Amino acid sequence: MATSHHPLRGFLDLMSEMERVRNLGRHGYESHQEQAVRTHATAWVPTADVVASGEDLVISLEIPGVRPEDIDLSVSEGVLTVSGERPGAEDAEGDVPYVRERYLGSFRRAMVLPEGADASQIRADFDHGVVTITVPDAAHLTGPAPQRIEITERTQS
Repeated sequence: MATSHHPLRGFLDLMSEMERVRNLGRHGYESHQEQAVRTHATAWVPTADVVASGEDLVISLEIPGVRPEDIDLSVSEGVLTVSGERPGAEDAEGDVPYVRERYLGSFRRAMVLPEGADASQIRADFDHGVVTITVPDAAHLTGPAPQRIEITERTQS
C-alpha cells in the first residue's frame, strides 16, 4: 500500500488528536460516527503500548480486522508511521443501525523514534490483530532535551 508524502503529516496527526480531545471535552464522550471521506487529519488512531524489553523498544498496536498486507509500516526522518485502512461491512438491506462504535476507514499512527535508532534493524510481526514492532537497542536511547523558545509580545506602534 503506497502513501504519498505530505510535508505536514506529523502536524496533521497532532491536529486530528486535538480535534478528538476537543470533541471529548465538549460532549463528554467520543463520537464514533464515521465520516464518508477520511483524510490524514480525520484518520482514526490505533491504540498502542510502548515498552522497553531489555535493550529493545517494543511498540504494540491494536489493528483488528485489517490484514497484515493492508498495513503500511515506514520510517522517515526518525518517524515511524503505521497506516492503512479497515474496511467496513455493508449493512444488509433493511437493516437500521442503532450504534456504530467501531472505527472504520483509514488509520494512521506516527511516533518519533529515539535519536540513533537504526531503522534498518526494525522488525514487525502480526498476531491476532496486534502489530508488534521491535526497534532493537533503542530502549536506552534518548534524544536531546527539547529547547525552549521564548515568545516575545509585540508592541503596538
